[in-house]
Amino acid sequence: MADALSPNPIEGFSAALAGMVATVASGIVAVRAKGSVSSGFVWQPGFVVTADDALADEGPFAVTPAGGESIQAQLVGRDPTTDIALLRVDGAAAPQSVALTDATVPPGAVVLAVGADNGAPTVALGVVSRAGGPWRSLRGGEIDARIELDLRMRRSAEGGVALGASGQAIGMTVFGPHRRVLVIPAATIERVASTLQRHGRIARGYLGLGLQPVALDGGGSGAMVISVDPQGPGARAGLHQGDIVVAWNGEVVRHLQTLLRALGPGSVGQTVTLGTRRAGEARQVSLTIAERPTT
Repeated sequence: MADALSPNPIEGFSAALAGMVATVASGIVAVRAKGSVSSGFVWQPGFVVTADDALADEGPFAVTPAGGESIQAQLVGRDPTTDIALLRVDGAAAPQSVALTDATVPPGAVVLAVGADNGAPTVALGVVSRAGGPWRSLRGGEIDARIELDLRMRRSAEGGVALGASGQAIGMTVFGPHRRVLVIPAATIERVASTLQRHGRIARGYLGLGLQPVALDGGGSGAMVISVDPQGPGARAGLHQGDIVVAWNGEVVRHLQTLLRALGPGSVGQTVTLGTRRAGEARQVSLTIAERPTT
């Protein structure tokens, strides 16, 4: 017969999970905007990070801390390519910050997704289903680590934090394709949020061209120029409507998305060689990538 005074491992595990949530709950906030409800967390005093994809395009914006009242917030900036948005709130009224860590999490590791709903914490328990190195999002954002979670998360919890088994916040939970839960890791958040805090935006490359995929005679594919900004890099390089871009620095353009992904922050100011076709004639065009206009 088991000793009645022996500790119950299930109770111990449950208490540990509850303690992890309690540690960060005061830094998790509900985020509301016009037509959107999501979560966020206090990144630094007076600044809240949330998921850009879950945040409405227009304000007014407000955050509600655990057990507190709604606080007005101003949008500092947003980066759709990494799914990070930064809000500013009254520092005196903002709750404590959530400390992020770059700790690695292997597949199978237990993880908690902590969000908020009307000022109350929401929690989902799961495991890391996939862990890998740096990757690019479909929108061209540079994400420092690939972390996928196997758990069922509320829509309103998007923008909250993922906690590793040690109780440390490893990043922000967001929905990927097919509602797969992904983690935007701490390193990506620190890099992007810091830039948004300083500049209000993330610089992206700009060609000044409207492009659409097109099949080529004889096989293969390219990107047809359907519009040209008269003040943009494409116009200065001599590109015309109807030209077809078939190569980028010698690499065949097989997918338009691949070309667009090349226009990350590091591309601004770079000069590239485009292989093009005009009325069937092959041409080489030198183009210097500009910074995408804010409007």
